[in-house]
Amino acid sequence: MCKGLSYLPSSCLEKAKGMRVKLSHLAEIHHKQRVQDGKILQDLETLLGSKIGLQAFRGFLRSEFSEENLEFWLACEDYRVSPSNMQKTKASSIYNQFINPDAPLEVNLDAETREALLSMMDSPCADTFNLAQQRIYSLMAKDSFPRFLRSHHCAEAIKAY
Repeated sequence: MCKGLSYLPSSCLEKAKGMRVKLSHLAEIHHKQRVQDGKILQDLETLLGSKIGLQAFRGFLRSEFSEENLEFWLACEDYRVSPSNMQKTKASSIYNQFINPDAPLEVNLDAETREALLSMMDSPCADTFNLAQQRIYSLMAKDSFPRFLRSHHCAEAIKAY
């Protein structure tokens, strides 16, 4: 029969109090993390900055056969932080993979933006793809992201949190 806490040695009571404090702290951290994770789906920028959110969004785009916009955006992010001695090679690769009219993952850009990019390929700099990247980001934000929010991919991502 249980005689209550008063019959336990004081050392056990102290350990129990310490464990209660630690568990309370862990629960608070877990709650804060869940709140932060829930914010991942608030906007595209936050989603793209989250490994889990990015993975879910990529899965959604892959299911719609429209992954090229995200891949282009990510390639531009990588290009932006590349050392200057690698920029020409990476710029050429991005152009051939995403911009060129015969590109395997051609993104939907207007002719003016394509021509501007082509003229910069001889001497690319860190912001060569900024305009094109902004246009593709806007396209994803207005088109793909709202559809993602209504998809089962998004629902599954929320469950994973």
